[in-house]
Amino acid sequence: MRLLVAEDERPLAGLLATGLRRNALAVDVVYDGSAALERLAVNDYDVLILDRDLPGVHGDEICRRLVREGAPVRILMLTAASAVSERVTGLGLGADDYLPKPFAFAELLARVRSLGRRSGPPLPPVLEREGISLDTGRREAYRDGRYLPLTPKEFAVLEVLLRARGAVVSSEELLERAWDEHTDPFTTVVKVTMSKLRAKLGEPAVILTVAGGGYRL
Repeated sequence: MRLLVAEDERPLAGLLATGLRRNALAVDVVYDGSAALERLAVNDYDVLILDRDLPGVHGDEICRRLVREGAPVRILMLTAASAVSERVTGLGLGADDYLPKPFAFAELLARVRSLGRRSGPPLPPVLEREGISLDTGRREAYRDGRYLPLTPKEFAVLEVLLRARGAVVSSEELLERAWDEHTDPFTTVVKVTMSKLRAKLGEPAVILTVAGGGYRL
């Protein structure tokens, strides 16, 4: 899952990004509304965590534009305005969810995951294929009942492959879905992560390399 955090409180934005990345999510961060619109125009995000009172372009206007354009990104409004009337207004603008500050990170993470599941075709919380079981809620992975001690990035890569349901996933798509925009597109990080993931999955090999195409599980 790839997220955009649009939050002008930089310490909070940094804490959010760190926490979300530790949970195998790819996160980009911006601090004003204009930058948010620029990122949304060039990148495909599953979820937008949107501070309502952004400088530049107000969060309400960003929400209106995305809804008007039919953008598929799910919107979680994050704001200090916690009154019922404010929540009603935010949801009325087209936001998918609304979380007032202060909040518990565990609740935000649960809401993000819920919105992420709704950003594409419905999929079960436990993904299974070729003896591999991936519990996206508990962040646990098993192969034939054997626990797999995956890093967040290994977990994210395996989740992308499982969600593809046997289709080929290119290295470029893996970079887009499992890493953030600061990753060098010419890096070998996908190849290195794939090698470590394959080693943990063990034999027989289940992740196939497709010449000129990418990877398939």
